Amino acid sequence: MLDAFLIGNNTDEKVRTGVTVVLCPKGAVGGVSVRGGAPATHETDLLRSENTVESVNAVVLAGGSAFGLESISGVMRYCYEQGLGYDAGGNRVPICTGAAIYDLEYGSFGFPDKEAGYLAAKSASAVVDCVGRVGAGCGATVSKLAGMQNAVASGMAVVTAKRGELEMAVVTVVNALGNIYDPMTGRAISEVIPSEKGATHSNTTISCVITNAKITKAQANKLADVTQDAYARTIRPVHTGFDGDSVFVLAGGEVECDMLTLQLLAQELCESAIVKAVKQ
Repeated sequence: MLDAFLIGNNTDEKVRTGVTVVLCPKGAVGGVSVRGGAPATHETDLLRSENTVESVNAVVLAGGSAFGLESISGVMRYCYEQGLGYDAGGNRVPICTGAAIYDLEYGSFGFPDKEAGYLAAKSASAVVDCVGRVGAGCGATVSKLAGMQNAVASGMAVVTAKRGELEMAVVTVVNALGNIYDPMTGRAISEVIPSEKGATHSNTTISCVITNAKITKAQANKLADVTQDAYARTIRPVHTGFDGDSVFVLAGGEVECDMLTLQLLAQELCESAIVKAVKQ
């Protein structure tokens, strides 16, 4: 399943934080959509359709808010040791993009550093369905409309699917301000009543869509953007000024596929991943 990609985690259960890495050793076309008003991101400008770099080596989903973006340096070091990256002339520069959630108030203060990122990349293995409070999902929480003291623990999930030759997975870390709802039934999975002391800054849901489809950089960005609809159907409220909601896309370029099929499948898998991450 998605043989061109690997996923690795590093978890600090004591601090309650961690990092999740999606590696693409052969490179992949990348895209991103950032809709939340408080993002912590790295190298997302490189993924704009008009910019030069076409191939991405890794997407990093981290805990630790902006501090956790340090973990991307460790992933870059690992990729450099493997000979991966953009040929800048005398050296190769690994193209590693990513985003972080705010989890600094769930456990004791801490964040995934360079070593954590390196170890997560080094541990990366085949893409399979999984769910748990691991990697970047270790310190994730939802339903913070009545403050962190009433928050509900969530986590991360990987959901995969195959449609003929088309393969796709969505990796998501659910750390939303809002409540979580099952889009199939409309029923709340995690719900608190808002209070005047709600609207904590301790939020952000981040995901990565992985596929073997052959698409352009512009299409990858569009796919990331429409996948945000899955957030809107499962998280209420969503894309607030206290969230940094982001979706990345990595496409391996192996299978021809129409965009509508990709968009519908990505939304379906992202919804499923969000629900599973919170239901665990």
